Amino acid sequence: MSAPEESAGVSRRGLLGWAIGTGVAGLAVGAGAATAVAATQAGGAPVDEFAFEGPHQAGITTRVQDHLHFASFDMMPHASRDDLVSLLQDWSYAASRMAKGLDVSASGAVGGSPEAPPDDTGEAQGLGATGLTITFGLGPALFETEGDRFGIAARRPAVLVGLPAFVGDALDAAYTGGDLCIQACADDPQVAVHAIRNLSRIAFGRARLRWSQLGFGRTSRTSAEQQTPRNLFGFKDGTANILADDAKALAAHVWVGERDEPAWMAGGSYLVARKIAMLVETWDRLRLSEQDRTIGRAKGSGAPLSGGEEFTEPSFHGGRIDTNAHVRLAHPTVNDGVQILRRGYNYVDGNSDLGTLDAGLFFLSYQRTPEQFIGIQKRLSTDLMSEYIRHIGSGVWAIPPGAQKGSYVGAGLFA
Repeated sequence: MSAPEESAGVSRRGLLGWAIGTGVAGLAVGAGAATAVAATQAGGAPVDEFAFEGPHQAGITTRVQDHLHFASFDMMPHASRDDLVSLLQDWSYAASRMAKGLDVSASGAVGGSPEAPPDDTGEAQGLGATGLTITFGLGPALFETEGDRFGIAARRPAVLVGLPAFVGDALDAAYTGGDLCIQACADDPQVAVHAIRNLSRIAFGRARLRWSQLGFGRTSRTSAEQQTPRNLFGFKDGTANILADDAKALAAHVWVGERDEPAWMAGGSYLVARKIAMLVETWDRLRLSEQDRTIGRAKGSGAPLSGGEEFTEPSFHGGRIDTNAHVRLAHPTVNDGVQILRRGYNYVDGNSDLGTLDAGLFFLSYQRTPEQFIGIQKRLSTDLMSEYIRHIGSGVWAIPPGAQKGSYVGAGLFA
């Protein structure tokens, strides 16, 4: 696939003039999607920059950043296979530039004609990359379109189906599903918002925004150097998460293998997103001892109630951890050894109509197959924490492998 030269001109088809249509040029050169390279912000402050290219998409094992903007999209009713391909190409090209702290095109926010809308909205100028990662996913509905207008039904992963109903679900269609998804994470919230804002503009005429979610305060870690964060219940969250340097666990539980089907997904993963409302006012009235019992850990130290320190492996013998405590029901030892990689965030969306805080956890997990999440979630049906949470949004997407130089995310699907 040849790489076209960048143009400073403006064309309507790509929304802002740089839609490439036949390939992706100018992608960042790096050792892998989660490789951090030295960069400098305006003013000399160091910042992480993560390569867009690599065997896996960035934003999965990348160290978890502080802010999230997640967005779900639906393809337009009239959109064709060519529209889908060109959209993924255009998105990949823009993402590769934004991951380096650049505008979405060479013309950018101020370099084009003063008589035309700028290619880039401009609010991230001068901020640098701030660890931005952009991860793209493909939803089940994309493969189910009547008449197979995208020509991909036969290449659908067998495991990519809508999630079943779970005990405690109170799903709102306004936060559920979508043909495509984008996860933008960064250490500056404006950089993450800028990414989704501009990718939404680029999608104009081909796809439209279905729903989105802002997140702050990561609720997991993927690096041993990161401290375990706390969720809005005040407990440490993600103590036992899979880490980026655990290649064996990643191969077993996160990455689609070379022998898995379909072949085009090798090196990819599957993403489950769940918007979980937390009944914080009810929780805040619980005795501390009851909060600890519900989770199965000490609120202060994060240590399991069976004894030790935060990273001590919990013991479920002797009755010190309740049979239905969250930490027990989610633990691999009671889930046939199954693990998932979590990248969730806190959210606060103001107040509800009742005057309570509209807040909770935007849960994100990556796994080799969605069946891993399904099994764990079914086990959590008796979770003591279920009394204080409601699952109000949901989605599942196939996350293709990373883009190779001169290509784009999802290219293998259309090969």
